[in-house]
Amino acid sequence: MKSSSMNTHMGNIAIDNEVIAQYAGTVATECFGIVGMAGVMKSGLVNLLKRDSMTRGISVSLTPSGKLVIDFHVIVSYGVNIPTVCSNLISNVRYRVEEFTGLEIEKIVIYVESVKLID
Repeated sequence: MKSSSMNTHMGNIAIDNEVIAQYAGTVATECFGIVGMAGVMKSGLVNLLKRDSMTRGISVSLTPSGKLVIDFHVIVSYGVNIPTVCSNLISNVRYRVEEFTGLEIEKIVIYVESVKLID
């Protein structure tokens, strides 16, 4: 089990990285312009992941200093300003994940894998 942990005055708290990825994915899909998480296959094809498997498009790791690094593989809506959407995603995820876990985020990396036309 890969987990992020912190020591408090009451004991040690360990949060599984899968839990952090699930929460970060939920926050990300609530952001304007984000269609969903992308699953990249070995052949290079990209597919939109369903809500129950969105964590495959997110990678969470812990630095030696105890800070989080989160990588997102996303699909954005056609016609949006990608830098603005990514900036919004970073600020929302940083605030909400830090509040949720109590752990500081060192870096958020966003890979825009595809653009999708939304009806």
